[in-house]
Amino acid sequence: MSQNKLRGLYAVTPDLANGTRLLEKVEAVLSGGCRILQYRDKISDKPEQLARAKALRALTRRFGATLLLNDDIALASLIDADGVHLGRDDGNLRAARAILGPDRVLGASCYADFESAAAACAAGVDYIAFGAAYPSPTKPDAPRAALTLFTRAASELPVPVCAIGGITLDNAPPLIAAGASLVAVITDLFSAPDIAARAAQYQQFFERT
Repeated sequence: MSQNKLRGLYAVTPDLANGTRLLEKVEAVLSGGCRILQYRDKISDKPEQLARAKALRALTRRFGATLLLNDDIALASLIDADGVHLGRDDGNLRAARAILGPDRVLGASCYADFESAAAACAAGVDYIAFGAAYPSPTKPDAPRAALTLFTRAASELPVPVCAIGGITLDNAPPLIAAGASLVAVITDLFSAPDIAARAAQYQQFFERT
């Protein structure tokens, strides 16, 4: 995937017991203009994850959006997802790149560590993610990633930089100004009273810059 597509709001799915409700919320996100979605699911069993992933694949195709799966290369291959996002303990990045091939997206969590991000780039990732940018309800104990880290990575590393962790409409602009090409959002997006409108507001930040 061309790196200019890796820019904008990066929606990460919340843990929801109701799969139908999840799909409704994701459709609203995509209706609002978001074109990058990560399916992250820490509560469903494997059959349910497969069913949800297939449904999300169909939905993202309808909107021309990119679908990435969190931590699961096998499931990504099974449903023909556009790629995967891996954390520190989710497998070897070079091996993941070899399995995925050159055309699928590989992202890596680098927390607040520039050297980890540089190593991920050397392993062939398409983007790196730093967080928590702000205190996060999803991962309250995550180390904080300073704005200067985004600026350094944007100037020194060859791939887009993603910010994640506690991001809201109010605090996203400084991250984008510092060099974040992607802002990954869970709570402030999927808990919004009007999800489509909230997605559109995030997208507008990138249209202005």
